[in-house]
Amino acid sequence: MHDREKSTQTLFRHPKYVSSQRIAVFLSMNDEVCTQEILRDVFKRGKTCFIPKYETSSNHMDMLKLNSLQDMETLPLTSWNIRQPADDDSSRDEALATGGLDLILMPGLGFDRFGKRLGRGKGFYDTFLERCDKHPKGKPYTIALAFKEQMCQEIPVDDNDVLIDEVLYEDK
Repeated sequence: MHDREKSTQTLFRHPKYVSSQRIAVFLSMNDEVCTQEILRDVFKRGKTCFIPKYETSSNHMDMLKLNSLQDMETLPLTSWNIRQPADDDSSRDEALATGGLDLILMPGLGFDRFGKRLGRGKGFYDTFLERCDKHPKGKPYTIALAFKEQMCQEIPVDDNDVLIDEVLYEDK
């Protein structure tokens, strides 16, 4: 098995992943762990999948329901070259409006073993997790997916940064 796939296989056996029904998955950019296999597995297991919809003018993000892999291929590409639902796509369930989330898979540029994460600086995930905190279901479990090269000794964080429950990286 290629090193790059190990973190994915670890995830598929992870008790939190196995037991979670409503999962938010980021659609990966080139410098992030590829989530294509994860999306495939989520649908294969009959789980409900949500993907980020970023509002570039602010740090607001919603998690909107993705119906299938085919559905993903029809989504428009953003300026970051990732797919996300169009602004006028109001037909999709929004995670927090429809029962919350069990698990969020988190991207990032760097991580440390204390659960600190270096994002892209806009605070999308931190702001979203604050909203999750207020949801009746409470904060979902968070797992970051990383390359070994993204693991750092320690990452400086401020009070707005939400810690991640667990970081999975290949070669673990």
